[in-house]
Amino acid sequence: MPELSVIVHGPNTQGHLTELLDSLDARPLPDAEVIVAAVGDWAREAAEGHTPETVVLPLPDGTDDAAARAAGAARASGRWLHFVHAKDGLPAGAVRLIAERVAELPDAVDVLLFDHVVSTWKTSGTRSRDGALLARAGRTDLALDEAPSLLRLTPLLGNRAVRTGFWRAHEERFTTDDEPYAAYATLLHAHRVACLNQVAYDDRRLRPQSLPPVTAEQCYSLVGRYEMLLSLAKDRPAARAVLYDVMVRDLLRAFAREDLPDPVAREFFRRSSLAAVRWRPADHRRPAGLEGIRRGLLEEEAYTKYRAFQAANRTRRAARSALRTRKRRLGTKLREHQYRRGLGRPVDCDLAVFSAYWDRGVACNPAAIAAKLAELAPHIHPVWVVKQRNTQLLPPGTDHVVPGTRRYWEVLATAKYLTSNVNFPNAVVKRPEAIHLQTHHGTPLKRMGLDQMDHPTTAKGLDFAALLARIDKWDYSISANSHSTRMWERAYPARYTSLDHGYPRNDVYYSATAADVRSIRDRLGIAPGRTAILYAPTHRDYEAGWTPRLDLAALSDRLGENTVLLVRGHYFYGGSASPLTGLRRTGRIVDVSSYDPVEELALAADALITDYSSIMFDYANLDRPIVIYADDWETYATTRGVYFDLTAEAPGQVARTQEELAEIFTTGAWRDEGAAKARAAFRRRFCEYDDGRAAERVVRRVFLGESDASLPPVIPVEDRTPAPSPEEATA
Repeated sequence: MPELSVIVHGPNTQGHLTELLDSLDARPLPDAEVIVAAVGDWAREAAEGHTPETVVLPLPDGTDDAAARAAGAARASGRWLHFVHAKDGLPAGAVRLIAERVAELPDAVDVLLFDHVVSTWKTSGTRSRDGALLARAGRTDLALDEAPSLLRLTPLLGNRAVRTGFWRAHEERFTTDDEPYAAYATLLHAHRVACLNQVAYDDRRLRPQSLPPVTAEQCYSLVGRYEMLLSLAKDRPAARAVLYDVMVRDLLRAFAREDLPDPVAREFFRRSSLAAVRWRPADHRRPAGLEGIRRGLLEEEAYTKYRAFQAANRTRRAARSALRTRKRRLGTKLREHQYRRGLGRPVDCDLAVFSAYWDRGVACNPAAIAAKLAELAPHIHPVWVVKQRNTQLLPPGTDHVVPGTRRYWEVLATAKYLTSNVNFPNAVVKRPEAIHLQTHHGTPLKRMGLDQMDHPTTAKGLDFAALLARIDKWDYSISANSHSTRMWERAYPARYTSLDHGYPRNDVYYSATAADVRSIRDRLGIAPGRTAILYAPTHRDYEAGWTPRLDLAALSDRLGENTVLLVRGHYFYGGSASPLTGLRRTGRIVDVSSYDPVEELALAADALITDYSSIMFDYANLDRPIVIYADDWETYATTRGVYFDLTAEAPGQVARTQEELAEIFTTGAWRDEGAAKARAAFRRRFCEYDDGRAAERVVRRVFLGESDASLPPVIPVEDRTPAPSPEEATA
């Protein structure tokens, strides 16, 4: 008997079932079975093309969701059930996460609740608001009356697993096409519930314009749903109080959002008013403020007054918006005036402005240049541009300005040196005496600049005329290799001078000592003798958010107890409700998404796993193994556009599936002779100018005005000595 039965149900709406089943095929399913209650021929054909372990139950077109769920549940053999709608998705490792959690629950628990993300036709992976409620509930199982606030969780069957025996005992009460009702009912009938404060479901919201319009009866049924639920909770005061608040909130939102004909709106408001009065708890108190006024008008059935109140609120919001716009315009005029006054002053030859990653802080090539500038030209004063929210993270004593402030415009107007790894705002004027230094922040695999014009998915409305105006302000462009030089000159055509000096941020890969490597690993909690693998994926331009592409728990298990995964992921892995939360305690997976600088992570790692991130070009300086995980290479190359075929010119082994990736490490292929040979060719091509003295060359050339002939020559790749590997550093 498997621990978990995943019941996928419904039609192949807009082709999403195929995507869902592909994701399940790509990852192992420990102690779980997949049953597809496929509604219609398209769903059946999609399901039958997948793994033999998938059980397909063909159902005729028109079978509703309740009947499809019932068919799947009847066929299931698992101790627990997880209902997944065919339009929705499962993040990497979700099935494993749920199966492992339910395996440790006592038989008295009937429902396991977990977090989810929301995707739409234009966004993906947006976090829900449920995480805080789940976190407060903790991991100890409890009765609903002990935590009635759990009724405020998003009512989805997909964000909970239910014990099979419990489901079958109450199936008649749960068999309804109204999924939110069924979701609430599982909690109201459960003996005990448990929580998992981790994401294990992706709720995909279809575009409303692609769905049939909402009918009057569907609108009225919202009132009926809550009245039935409140009837179930009539003898449970705490649950009833929460449900009442949820009901009134939802009814008011539906009334505000639904574009209903006036007769339907009036009838919906009347029914909502009756329900609000009939089910109001005796000790209920309305909230203060506008929400309290709304509820009062609803209870009075004051339809005309409520509409007038809505109109007044819209007028008030419009007035506030207009006032904010006026203030913003006045502020812009004031800043423009301050900036023009600054442009009238002499250029300060001893003032340098630095910015990195759109004013994030002290980082990347600008940081390495600023550090070397303090050593070679201490008379030049550096000022960093940093967003207000990041100022607390600055190194002590860092002189900085916040964008938009008076001093910000003053230093931009008068500084001789302006250094950035992206671009300064369009409003910045290029003074003849000033020097603009573009450092970039990576070697280009993906197409950049004007080369994005043929890839609208990537460009996303980029103003190419404004981009060219920014490029025309550059005096110098730094490059780490001749490939980059050629691509920058192609993607950013202007009169700047290319500096083939190497990336200053990579100097540390030649200056770091064994003691430095040991110290970084100690800070990260990597025990001596353990192999540390840095996993650093990039984003996809064809996805609005970021979806993890590896089942990290399964990969960690395959790699063994002696391997630590350092995961530098996007927001999906960040925060207290990260999918890594439960795994951090083992010490085998460490979330380093917020760790800076990234160069320290590279120094600590014995090997790198990445997909298409430019970190591979920097990491190659260390001459340590690199493995490419290219599961969607064709899609990425087509949508983003690339300058060369990474799968043919990789820095090491290439995996197209998670199984291949695991085998590369378990068989030792990640560091075999073939991998070393590929890495050597990659280093010769892409680490061409990185030899540990890039920052010195840049400072002497740009800030001190020395000639190219007087700069330290670039050391050939074969004559360089990278920083000690972790194995060497701990020997």
